[in-house]
Order: sequence, then C-alpha cells, then structure tokens
Amino acid sequence: MSGERLLAVEQVSKHNTPEDCWIVVDGKVWDITEFAPQHPGGGEIIWRNAGRDATTSYSSIHAPSLLQNNLDPSKLIGTVDKRTITDEWQRPPPTATTELKLHEKPPIDTIINAQDFEDIAERTTTKKTWAFYSSASTDCITRDKNKEYFGRIWFRPRLLRSVGKVSTRSTMLGHDIGLPVFVSPSAMAKMIHPDGEKGIARGCVEDRVPQCVSTNASFPIEEIIPSVPKEAKHPFFFQLYVNKDRAQSEKLLRHVRSLGIDTVFVTIDGPVQGKREADERVKADESLSTPMSGQKAKNDRRGGGIGRIMGNYIDPNFTWNEFAWLRTHWHGKIVVKGVQCWQDAKRCADEGMDGVLLSNHGGRNLDNAPPVIMTLLECQMNCPEIFSQIEVFVDGGVRRGGDVLKCLCLGATAVGFGRPFLYALNYGEEGVQHFIDIIKQELEIAMALIGITDLRQCDASYVNTAELDPLVARGEAHPYATGRRLGSSIAPKAKL
Repeated sequence: MSGERLLAVEQVSKHNTPEDCWIVVDGKVWDITEFAPQHPGGGEIIWRNAGRDATTSYSSIHAPSLLQNNLDPSKLIGTVDKRTITDEWQRPPPTATTELKLHEKPPIDTIINAQDFEDIAERTTTKKTWAFYSSASTDCITRDKNKEYFGRIWFRPRLLRSVGKVSTRSTMLGHDIGLPVFVSPSAMAKMIHPDGEKGIARGCVEDRVPQCVSTNASFPIEEIIPSVPKEAKHPFFFQLYVNKDRAQSEKLLRHVRSLGIDTVFVTIDGPVQGKREADERVKADESLSTPMSGQKAKNDRRGGGIGRIMGNYIDPNFTWNEFAWLRTHWHGKIVVKGVQCWQDAKRCADEGMDGVLLSNHGGRNLDNAPPVIMTLLECQMNCPEIFSQIEVFVDGGVRRGGDVLKCLCLGATAVGFGRPFLYALNYGEEGVQHFIDIIKQELEIAMALIGITDLRQCDASYVNTAELDPLVARGEAHPYATGRRLGSSIAPKAKL
C-alpha cells in the first residue's frame, strides 16, 4: 500500500511548487496539486506549506479526517520518515516575498485599537474566514451605518471634578462584571483560531466579561464552560435559534440549564438569513459543522454562504405566542435578541422578559435596517419607561470605549461586541485579553473626561444627540401609512 511508503524529508521538500505540491499532515504525505486551486480558502495558504509539514495550519481549521475522506486514496503518497526530519525542514515557511510578508501578524503589542485587529484579520486569515466574518447583507449599508452613526453623537463634558479614580464595574442580569461589555454570540470562532470559543472564554475571565455562546458555536457548550476555572464562577449566557424541530431545542435547553447557565438570548431577527454576497462568493469548506445545531457547510448553485446554508434549521414561524412554549421548557431568564423598533422593545417589557438586545445582527440579515444607536434613541423617545422595567443591551458597530459610554448614557445596561472579539481571537486568548484591555482603557479615559467616575452616574445629560434626533421615528403614526395596501381595490370615482 502507498500509505506504508517511508519518505525522507529531502524527497518531500522537492515537491514545493503549485504545479507539484506535497504537504505533510500528522506525518502523512499527501499530493494535493490538483486540490489546492479548488481550496475554499484559496490555494496560497497551501502553496506556502508546499514540501513542508502543514499540520499546524491544517489543524487550526480542519477536522483530522478531512483529507482521508475527501481525497482519492492514490493521493496519499506515504509517511514521512521521522529519522530524516531536520531543524531546517521544521522551520515555518519562508516569508521573504512581499506577498507572504503581508500575511504575517505583527506583534500584539503594536495593536492599539479594535480597527488594528480587524485590519490584521483581513490580511492574515483565509479568504473564507474573512468573507464569513466581515460580510453583511446585500449592499452592507446597515453594517457600515452602525459604526458611522456613533460618530454623530457628541459628548457634553462636565469638568473641574475629581476623576482620579474611575471604576468600570457593573452588573448584568444578576452577575457582577468588570466592565459593561459582553461577548455577543458569534458562530464558528474556530475558523480564525483553533481554540475558538474556548480561547474567548479564557480571555474574558480576568475582567469578568460575560460570554454569550451561540447555538452555532464551533464547540459544544459543555466543552466551552470548563475552559475557565470553576472557582471563577464566570458568567456565561446561551443564545438560542429556535429549531423547526422543537424537540431539538427543548433537549438543548435542558442541557444548557443543567450546566448552570441561567439566561438564554432568543434570536428573533433571523427567521430567514440575509443575502451575504461576500460569503456566497467564496466556496465553503464542506467539513465545517456546528455540533449543537447539527448543521454542515456545503456549496450549491447560489454559492457557499455559510450563514444561509447552515441556518436552514431555524424556525421562520416563531412568533410572540411561542414564548409560552419557551417558558415551559426554560425556567431561567429570557433576553430577546434582535429588536429593531420601539414597539417590539415595549412589548418585550410588557410580556415580562428580563431583557432586550437591540441589534440588527451586525447588518448581516436585513440591509437598511436601522443603525442600532437609532433604535436605542427610538426607545428613549417613545417608551422610556422600559429602561426601568428590563435590562436593555445594544450591539452592532461598537468599536470604541467611547461608543460604549454613549450607549450607557442613553440607558443601556451593557454593550455587546461580536466581530471585534473574533478578530482579536486571531491572536488567541492573549488577543482577547488585549482587546478587552483596550476597550477598558478607552472607557476609563472617556468617563474621566466627561466628568464621571462610576457608571451609575451615566445619564443623557452627558451626550448631545441633536444631529440624529430628527431622524428618530416617533409614535405609531406615519405620514404615509394611509396609502392603499397591495391587493386592495380603489374606490370608483363619482360620475360628474
């Protein structure tokens, strides 16, 4: 059998071009010359490891059995002879060319803001990882306006106050937290780092930043929670996509509750998935799967959109009436995630929910949905009473500690970060810690400069929203709401 053939590294090293490409994974030598150009993440990352041991790069993304299950047996050339391995051969691939230097990650201590993490992720991750994480629906207008609109709110500093000692401590859903931010649920974190959600969890412990684990996480939740010391009593929440097969959701909820999680975030803004064109354009790695939802990636005539294909299990018919079903099977706190208008936020309060997350899914579902800060202003103008009835959270487009402070001054309890935590995870647990430190430092500086030292002092007097106020929807009525509905008849004109 070809798999029993021993190959010296000197022989393997000769096959180091796109036209003749061998790689070594877990000691096995594979000929992937024909496969490399079709690789969903692009052929470059494979060619970079041509003639070398690619185990580290491969294992960070793929399951161990992928090559064996997807390549013809004839492509298994043999096994590397360990006796011939040299220090030179084990060194990382050369990075002498400009193209390869582009993919090198700079030292983490050179990163000073969230945008740095994002820029580095764009040029160092695979094409598919970047496309999946960064993509948004159709023209990406909502994604971009989420960030832009934070810049249209101005601070109103109160000075000559003692601000030598600032505290960012707060509470969220009954948990003490080190600063008023949390990890918004994001799918498949392992695409950017092999530690995935486990690395995020470990990076959040020191500052007690809560983590909301997605139904579409790379790991089952029972593997994520033990990533942190039990004695830390770290706050975890769970995000639920309601399954068309309700029995599957009921089973998952029982399991989550048995692990000690006391809050579920129910996502309502994705009954169907948005058209994320950047994600569709790049082929999906069909070995990708999400253990808790049981979904697998694939490619079809529409493209390789992971969100679209792997979201087929989500129930598009989940309505307000279905919360009675949820309460039967979940005896903890409920936060409704994805609210985009004040009427729905008010109803959440009226229905006795524990919290509401104002979010447009990072612009990933409905393009031209309102920027999240506009929804927060809409709630303040139309139903301010909800801020004393339930906890109000915000996510989408937040990139600075100052953005966090603006949300808190406008009534939010805490603010979620989604993509930024994924981009920080590019550096593993250390990257997550560094990102949190950046946001905490920015928040502390902004607090001191507007004249407060404790988050309980936040109120709307510290912000000027006049630039956005004319754009905020007010009340139930709309000047165009009296128009003819589609399908209705037009009354006949009177005869003269």
